[in-house]
Amino acid sequence: MDLRDIEIFLTLAEELHFGRTAERLRVSPARITQAIKKQERQIGAALFERTSRTVRLTPLGRQLRDDLRPVYSGLQDGMRRAKLAAQGVTAVLRVGMLPLNAHDLRPYWDAFRTRHPQWRLQIQHASFVDPFAGLRRGDLDVLVCWLPVDEPDLTVGPVLLAEPRVLAVAADHELTRRTSVRLDVLADFQHSDSPSRPDYWADGFVPSHTRKGRPIQRGPMVGSTEEILTLTSTGQIVNLFPAHMMRYWNRPDIAYLPVSDLDALPYALVWRTETENDLVRALARVAADLGPLPA
Repeated sequence: MDLRDIEIFLTLAEELHFGRTAERLRVSPARITQAIKKQERQIGAALFERTSRTVRLTPLGRQLRDDLRPVYSGLQDGMRRAKLAAQGVTAVLRVGMLPLNAHDLRPYWDAFRTRHPQWRLQIQHASFVDPFAGLRRGDLDVLVCWLPVDEPDLTVGPVLLAEPRVLAVAADHELTRRTSVRLDVLADFQHSDSPSRPDYWADGFVPSHTRKGRPIQRGPMVGSTEEILTLTSTGQIVNLFPAHMMRYWNRPDIAYLPVSDLDALPYALVWRTETENDLVRALARVAADLGPLPA
């Protein structure tokens, strides 16, 4: 099994979907199918159970995944370190962003790079679906996410910013006759939902009930901001967002209304406690030294 085939197997073992695996690896679904069939012929047994609706690992597939994952990760890390050493870079700090305003946080990034030119800072998007999975898999070193975070294996660091929330609605929605809204209005419309996230964490962003005790109805499951905005623009849902969305996702088919009775939403650095290292501590020191961004 060559490295590309190992990558295909491990990605499919994570996605459990041939189409998403192909999209993620930028190959055709036929290439994924071909690689998996080849692996199964070489091994002499099925690695996945496939039906028209689901893809699942067999017991043998789970064993192979668990055996190959650390080996493949080690090879990737070795190649990455070699390339960085050739450029004079001794380590990389990978920061995942749940908010979409990485540019606003430039003072932190610039200060970190100035203080530690021997280290590289890599800023990347992080999904709000299963939000802490990247930290736990080792794909990220630090996550910028909203609070509260109450996970036994994670450390919460300095707060970087706190933002008001706005309600995104379709440009022709009835609510656009108002200049602002209160939380109670959310009980009259569906709001998006997402899978694989702690309920307390989701409720920190979108309360489960209004102040009068009316439930806020969770609507369709979504996996990306693009999906949310598509559903919002067609009037199927309304959706709370941090206020920076008005600048970073300004669209003609979406209107943003200030929510007058919600506290500002804080975002902080979060990392896995057992993998804390000098780079993580250095970024936390920068954030503590500079303090939160102005409101």
